[in-house]
Amino acid sequence: MPRATNSPASRKRRKRILQAAKGFRGGRSKLITTAKDAVRKAKQYHYRDRKNRKRSFRNLWVQRINAACRGEGMTYSRFIEGLKASGIELDRKVLSDMAIHDAEGFSKILAAAKKALEAKTAAA
Repeated sequence: MPRATNSPASRKRRKRILQAAKGFRGGRSKLITTAKDAVRKAKQYHYRDRKNRKRSFRNLWVQRINAACRGEGMTYSRFIEGLKASGIELDRKVLSDMAIHDAEGFSKILAAAKKALEAKTAAA
């Protein structure tokens, strides 16, 4: 009885791995064993970095808001405290975008946060 290797399925499996490794350098895109390891590692990095991207963008937004606040003479933490006190519920992404593209709108929000902060400290 001849040896059955299921050649079409094996070829398809290997082709899928090499297709995923397209663009990798050297043997990582040519040799099946090396490519398999490279693709597996790439998938791990991709999964991890989808989570890290959210963290990185939040840090970027905070930095931009902080820079805009300090330009107006207020710190980021006091600004956020003032926003909570005034009941303004804008997320950091929108605030960051406003700080860059709509400076006067951001200044109005900052003024409202300052006012709410002063009222809060006067009440306490």
